[in-house]
Amino acid sequence: MLFLHRVPGPPLNASIDSIWYCWNAPGPHALERVLPSGTAQLIVNLKEDETRGYLIESGRLCQTRRSGTVLTGVQTSYQLIDMAETEEVMGVVFRPGGLPAFFGVPAHESSDRDVPLDLLWGAAQAGELRERLLEPRGPEAKLDALEGAMAERWRPCAAHPAVVFALAEIGANPCESKVAAITGCVGLSAKRFIQHFTGAVGVTPKQYCRIRRFQQVLAAAENGRCVEWTRIAADCGYFDQSHFIHDFRRFSGLTPTSYDTRRTQFRNHVKFLQSDMEALVR
Repeated sequence: MLFLHRVPGPPLNASIDSIWYCWNAPGPHALERVLPSGTAQLIVNLKEDETRGYLIESGRLCQTRRSGTVLTGVQTSYQLIDMAETEEVMGVVFRPGGLPAFFGVPAHESSDRDVPLDLLWGAAQAGELRERLLEPRGPEAKLDALEGAMAERWRPCAAHPAVVFALAEIGANPCESKVAAITGCVGLSAKRFIQHFTGAVGVTPKQYCRIRRFQQVLAAAENGRCVEWTRIAADCGYFDQSHFIHDFRRFSGLTPTSYDTRRTQFRNHVKFLQSDMEALVR
């Protein structure tokens, strides 16, 4: 595997966390869970102009097909992806609140969805982006091309000061009880604050808080050779084990122990096994 990523230069770095390139040797079709991170991504499949999605309905695995360039909005649960699609892929990870600078719709309209880019930019410009990324020969040149394309689409779009403040506060301590205190500080009604936050970030402040705390848990587990889930849960502010396990299952579909045995080199990618489907059918 080859994985390269970089933080773009200003002004893009205010709205984009990173741009990345991934190449994998061809392999068998295998599914992985992608866990929610609190961020949205633009993903371009360079190998084939298709994105396959998978939904579990009534204990059955159903496949969806879309164009190869999609905006994956902020997710509130795990997604299933086909690893055969990752032979050559590029992407843009947006900072929370960064979507409106590139797309003319509120962030929540793409949440829990894969939106084909042609619906947002038009078929001609979406196709042009893919062709532009296929032309350069090397990964670094492809990253340059993607950064240049995003720079052309960028438009100044500052988030509401209340959203900027809330993101900083939640980032420092993702505790749900903090949301009420933040609301009291920003000078807006709770309803108005939630509207601003959801339009910029894609989910409500409480949802975002829970996702960021979940990510805090995964980061702590990643740093420990022997994972002590009870200690991690307490350190991350869960008031008891049932609360912790409920949230972990909500976002990953797994228990913490199952996550530990299935995780890959990427924190948010987890193997989806045949036994997962068997458990759903029973």
